[in-house]
Amino acid sequence: MSKLKTVYQCQACGFASPKWLGKCPDCGAWNSFTEERESPKTLRAKPSLAGSAAPQPLSAITGATEQRSPVGISELDRVLGGGLVNGAIVLIGGDPGIGKSTLILQAVGKIAEQFGTVLYVSGEESPEQIKLRAERLNINSDHILLLPETVIENVISYSAEMKPSVLVIDSIQTVYTEDLSSAPGSVGQIRESAAKLMYYAKKAQVPVFLIGHVTKEGAIAGPRVLEHIVDTVLYFEGDRGHPYRILRTVKNRFGSTNEIGVFEMSDSGLSEVLNPSELFLAERPENVSGSAVIASIEGTRPLLVEIQALVSPTSFGMPRRTSMGVDFNRVNLLVAVLEKKAGINLGGMDVFINVVGGFKILEPALDLGIIAAMVSSFREVPVHPKTIVFGEVGLSGEVRAVAQAEQRLKEAEKIGFTTAIIPKGNADRLKDRSGLTIQGVKDVEEALEYIRR
Repeated sequence: MSKLKTVYQCQACGFASPKWLGKCPDCGAWNSFTEERESPKTLRAKPSLAGSAAPQPLSAITGATEQRSPVGISELDRVLGGGLVNGAIVLIGGDPGIGKSTLILQAVGKIAEQFGTVLYVSGEESPEQIKLRAERLNINSDHILLLPETVIENVISYSAEMKPSVLVIDSIQTVYTEDLSSAPGSVGQIRESAAKLMYYAKKAQVPVFLIGHVTKEGAIAGPRVLEHIVDTVLYFEGDRGHPYRILRTVKNRFGSTNEIGVFEMSDSGLSEVLNPSELFLAERPENVSGSAVIASIEGTRPLLVEIQALVSPTSFGMPRRTSMGVDFNRVNLLVAVLEKKAGINLGGMDVFINVVGGFKILEPALDLGIIAAMVSSFREVPVHPKTIVFGEVGLSGEVRAVAQAEQRLKEAEKIGFTTAIIPKGNADRLKDRSGLTIQGVKDVEEALEYIRR
């Protein structure tokens, strides 16, 4: 019998040590070492994607056409770059209960109608539990085959025999390979299982969906190499207090990495939000101070979202700064710019910033909107309800131009806005001014003059 070997392995990066360590010397993670037992295995030949290691000239390679198969859910197709590519591996991560399995089951129902057999492998739920969810989503198809299995070799064997149009693994942390003796969910098991699925997907040209667990920090659990192996990484985001869900692309070898899909969670599953701007602004109060609407770009899609600010005198020695949906450090920077360049003293004020709808915005074009909302709340003067604001603000108080200004303005005009306060650099270069009244501003002080009107 082969002798068992005990090692301690970091669950964040895979670093192995003969004894337990409090801090990983490789990635710096604390309390990430767990005991694993591994027996020495006979070296096996690794599978090859092409079956031959002989080098080929690039000009001699044929058949490199990219064929996409639309899933049938337009928001999912958008983040995938237009549809599924044969042999692609798509990894979807998100918080527990956010709707990952619901989204995949709805996608599976559409795929089964169009392309035939789908193999759904579940290591967490029984077929009866999946059936209950399918009934709630009104999905019932003879082409969806459920397989409760956790051994990856058996999964690949079943899939090679059935030749499904799509393979779904729910979830990658529950499956394991018999080549390793460590527990499912460990770094080695996730890495080896994902590698075996990658070899199979590329060889058989079968698209694979992987559902992944996330850590308390929000990153996909397991080694970072998991995200390197797969072709597409999607994160499902959302606030439990709001019905809206955002499907965000983090990595995509076959399309843009800036696209998002917007969904609304209901009793009957996830429904697509085809016009999110109108939905996010549906309950916006008018003629109320501390509210401003900005135009953001997510991938190729312009979105209008409301930013709310509450500025009030502090009752403590140190004023509070709280932000939800925007970068906390960015808010502090803009507060300093207002104090230094616009003469608005917020040093004794609590400042609270919130993006309505649980949305998160990372681009710098929201700077001018944050400033407009803060000044509106500070002076108790509402921003005109038909005015849209966007622009990047520098440390010297200048308002810098942003990308895709014309798309933002067209979306604002479509929703019903009449005035736009934008960077002067964008206003001077506009080819299509639409039907809006454009006010180009070069610095914060000039912007505040127009906002007051």
